[in-house]
Amino acid sequence: MPSLFDPIQLGAISAKNRILMSPLTRGRSTRGHVPQPIMGDYYAQRASAGLIISEATGISQQGLGWAYAPGLWTDEQVDAWKPILEQVHEAGGKIVAQLWHMGRLVHPDFLGGEAPVAASANTAPGSVRTYPAEDSGEIKRPYQPARPLRTDEIPGLLDDYARASNNAIRAGFDGVHIHAANGYLIDSFLRDNANFRDDDYGGRIENRIRLLDQVTRRVVDTVGGDRVGVHLSPNGEVQGVNDSNPAPLFEAAAARLDEIGVAFLALREPRPTGTRGTPDHPPVHPVIRKAYKGPLILNSDYHGEDAQAALDAGEADAIAFGRTFLANPDLPRRIAEKLPLNEQREELFYVGGAEGYTDYPRWDERAA
Repeated sequence: MPSLFDPIQLGAISAKNRILMSPLTRGRSTRGHVPQPIMGDYYAQRASAGLIISEATGISQQGLGWAYAPGLWTDEQVDAWKPILEQVHEAGGKIVAQLWHMGRLVHPDFLGGEAPVAASANTAPGSVRTYPAEDSGEIKRPYQPARPLRTDEIPGLLDDYARASNNAIRAGFDGVHIHAANGYLIDSFLRDNANFRDDDYGGRIENRIRLLDQVTRRVVDTVGGDRVGVHLSPNGEVQGVNDSNPAPLFEAAAARLDEIGVAFLALREPRPTGTRGTPDHPPVHPVIRKAYKGPLILNSDYHGEDAQAALDAGEADAIAFGRTFLANPDLPRRIAEKLPLNEQREELFYVGGAEGYTDYPRWDERAA
């Protein structure tokens, strides 16, 4: 069985190891969703990953509802990404852009007061960070009701995905990664507690995977299947979205992605020993493993030993690490040499600036 430190081919992308960096929202762009130069330092510091999956990046203003998150729908955003990606490549890294439409998790504050779109008319639980009102410092507001995405809007949505995909390659990304997980737009179509439609996009599984199919085919047509990955969350409630019978749903989704020919498939699936949610069904990734023949990447609270164990058991071909990579820019070395990890500073995850972002020391710097 392969080691975490063996190379792996992910479509057209040659990854030097199987320790990938998960997408991590950090809120270091401008209010207009334009990446800032400090992001180049952050990603270049982590270039020892086999592949960096960028923080989730909006395909359109309709799809982006996170304060100071980056986008990929304007020339200004594309131009701002270019020097960032040059830094990553100069440091020897590979990076793909995660394409994001947040669906019902976009607050109307980001949409000029208009309602967000989702598979069906419903409201996400909880609240979200928005920009402060002129007369208030408050930046967390409850989610608001979403309206169903109309079928006549879907061609425009596919155009948005195609434009963002093309812009990602123009900017210098090595590929793209479709975010179809975590309760966002595509996931709200997939899972039955959020999709109540009675048209060709609702009801039976074949209909619920239709939007995922159409988005993926359009992105593949735009940049080539060998540069496209997909992200799914097959087990457990995430941001209010869940499914009553996930195994057949995600088996069908994985089989469809295998048919389309995407370069890799990444899964966020909570584990009983983890801290990022609780599984409410047996693991679904074994079913997905049989249905999807390409490289499979697992993610959620892995560390060095259990990550290698997952590869040894044939459960996955690579493992994506999130918050441990956030706090440890040299994570592959620390795993290889069993070195202690930096502690994460959660209070600084989204505050902007270098603190808690680019100031986590490498092992040599910490030792010094």
